[in-house]
Amino acid sequence: MNKKTSDYRPQTQLVRAGLNRSQFRETSEALYLNSGFVFESAGQAEAAFKGENDSYIYSRYGNPTVSVFEERLAALEGADMCRATATGMAAVFSSIACQLNAGERVVASRALFGSCHFIVDQILPRWGIETVFVDGTDLEDWQAALDKPTKVVFLESPSNPMLDLVDIPAVAEMAHAAGARMVVDNVFATPLFQKPLELGADIIVYSATKHIDGHGRCLGGAVLSDEDFMNEHFIPFYRHTGPSMSPFNAWVMAKSLETLSLRVQHQSAASMQVAEHLEGHAKISQVRHPGLESFPQRELARRQMSGHGTLVTIDLKGGKDAAFKLLDTLDLVDISNNLGDAKSLACHPATTTHQRLSPEERSSLGISDGVVRISIGLEDPQDLLEDLDRALDNI
Repeated sequence: MNKKTSDYRPQTQLVRAGLNRSQFRETSEALYLNSGFVFESAGQAEAAFKGENDSYIYSRYGNPTVSVFEERLAALEGADMCRATATGMAAVFSSIACQLNAGERVVASRALFGSCHFIVDQILPRWGIETVFVDGTDLEDWQAALDKPTKVVFLESPSNPMLDLVDIPAVAEMAHAAGARMVVDNVFATPLFQKPLELGADIIVYSATKHIDGHGRCLGGAVLSDEDFMNEHFIPFYRHTGPSMSPFNAWVMAKSLETLSLRVQHQSAASMQVAEHLEGHAKISQVRHPGLESFPQRELARRQMSGHGTLVTIDLKGGKDAAFKLLDTLDLVDISNNLGDAKSLACHPATTTHQRLSPEERSSLGISDGVVRISIGLEDPQDLLEDLDRALDNI
């Protein structure tokens, strides 16, 4: 008896899930690089547009190559459905906007990526939506904000860039009691190290640009949830507003999923080596990494994450001058605001990803002028340590 994809372990799902060979029986997934599809009759076209058959209609709605990527990621997450989007921000925006009406309420963790913060803080209020920010690490703050009906709860865990964690099961319980669906941006944890749906979340969003592609090639995103949410709210919004992923990008992402486990396991182990090496350095006031015993939320990380992730965040004692000196002296590690790449990357959040926030807002999140976020790649960890040591010595 043949096994179903869901019966296999994650590494096998990453290689085999969603595979739908054409009549040519190709080994690698086929690339259907087309915008439209033809019908054998006018009646077949009518039935397709009524949803009475499974025909593809238009690549903005769905495409065979995109479906492979969607089904593979859904199998890995244990989600009913996945829809791929053009970018990670398209995934975030569409997953929230599709379920909101004027007069409704959103509660979000204050520790968000700059563009996510802009959506909640600037765009949604223009549409008559009440938005409330909370300290994501404070359950009492969540409880106070969720003491009245709410439509959406949105959070990142770990957060960008300070790697703060949110107690997902506890907040999910509060969110559901307030009538809200909870949307979790799971990018930093990756699909392998944290399972938000199993922890009580309703919707997962990804920037597939990060670890899922993992090679700095293509933009993409994904939204995963149950059939009711996807069919009632997300898919109508998706079909008519056009945030769909291109077939070529989906083909790249599907192939990248095959090596996701190999890559992030190496990167996570290397990030732990880097964090332990840098902790206690005379020029660094703080090293943040969920695997360190000194991490303030270490017990929570143990409970809801099966791995540490690939990011290390440091706070240099010399502020912005020291941070810029470090970045400018690094040779192996590149300066870039991307993350999850095969190449190690570093950035200065206060002047890049979070520069839109006021100094007071950054301070409340712990993002000082000395903070540098380091995304660990696939290089030999010893080479990374030597590069970082040399740059630190130059400050």
